[in-house]
Amino acid sequence: MSVCLLASVTGCSRLRPKPPKEYVYVTAKKTYLRDRVAAVSNRTATVENGDRLLVLDHGRRFLKVQTEKGELGWINEKMVADQALFDKFAGLTKEHEKDPTVATGVVRDDVYMHISPGRNADRLFRLGEGEKLQLLKRATLPKPVPAGLRAVAPTAPSADGKTAAPPPPPPMDDWWLVRDSKGNAGWLYGRLMDVDVPEALVRYSEGQRVVGAYMLTKVYDAEAPGDDKNVPEYVTVTSPYKSGLTYDFDQVRTFIWNVKRHRYETAYRDRNIEGYLPLEVKMASDPYGKAPTSMAAAPTFSYRVLADDAAPVVPDPVTGAVVPGKTVLKTYRLEGNLVRRVLPPDATAPGEAHPQPVKEKKKAVARRGRGRRR
Repeated sequence: MSVCLLASVTGCSRLRPKPPKEYVYVTAKKTYLRDRVAAVSNRTATVENGDRLLVLDHGRRFLKVQTEKGELGWINEKMVADQALFDKFAGLTKEHEKDPTVATGVVRDDVYMHISPGRNADRLFRLGEGEKLQLLKRATLPKPVPAGLRAVAPTAPSADGKTAAPPPPPPMDDWWLVRDSKGNAGWLYGRLMDVDVPEALVRYSEGQRVVGAYMLTKVYDAEAPGDDKNVPEYVTVTSPYKSGLTYDFDQVRTFIWNVKRHRYETAYRDRNIEGYLPLEVKMASDPYGKAPTSMAAAPTFSYRVLADDAAPVVPDPVTGAVVPGKTVLKTYRLEGNLVRRVLPPDATAPGEAHPQPVKEKKKAVARRGRGRRR
């Protein structure tokens, strides 16, 4: 009887499903596993950011884990993220794996990528100083109010019926969805990275922040400085040094190379616009041109600006997404040293919105004969 009972118990234990394996992922830049949880312990292994660890046991604030190499030890639970957060990052990467790169950048210092815009959002992957990035899209959110301070409430009308001046808008934080060198996607605080800009163009920024620099073509100059005599020509987009803008850039500028003076010069500039990334560059012909040169492929760039009859753009208060309504597509070709807009014949360029009021130019009236000596 006892033999039969033991057999039945053994059979049931074999049929019972094994609990799923639990994994965690290292969030610290670099840390160590310990042989025991104590004031004095020995290091058993070194783990780095992103390493996957198999959880074997749970202690108070510590986990007993096993590395991919089979090394065992204890780690503080604050230095790891669970499988759910890792899966969220994997989903974010999958969702945006085909998104175009609107610009490239580099990390200023060691920094974490977050799962969503916001300083308090969960984080996992840590990027090292100097790591190259692909920028995908921007978001902007109000800066968190420090503890102990209160947000400024809207001003109420006074007793005499006059409304006091409204409070200033809250300070904002810009965030960028980026793709790191390993292909992982995440949100990065905008002030902790710099956009890649050719060194030769930095001095032409005129106090603006360079949002993107894109090569159009190359020209040969035997007397150009440097070893490479094929000098690139660029189109750049810039914006004010300010977070929370409802557009990505307000200026576009094309730089061509003067082979006689061996320097960059401006061939085209578009100012006071509300432009949105991406800016696309390709080789294309002019479908509306009648000149023989119009049929030949030439460097062509396109970008969108907010239409003059579009509704004001308001960032999403939760996601920080900046999504414009009606926009105008502007396309230009670089033909030699000239930049020409691509438009259908007799077409009128659509109206555009402007972040700053446009001042009407006053026509000067020439009056001859005045001031003559008699």
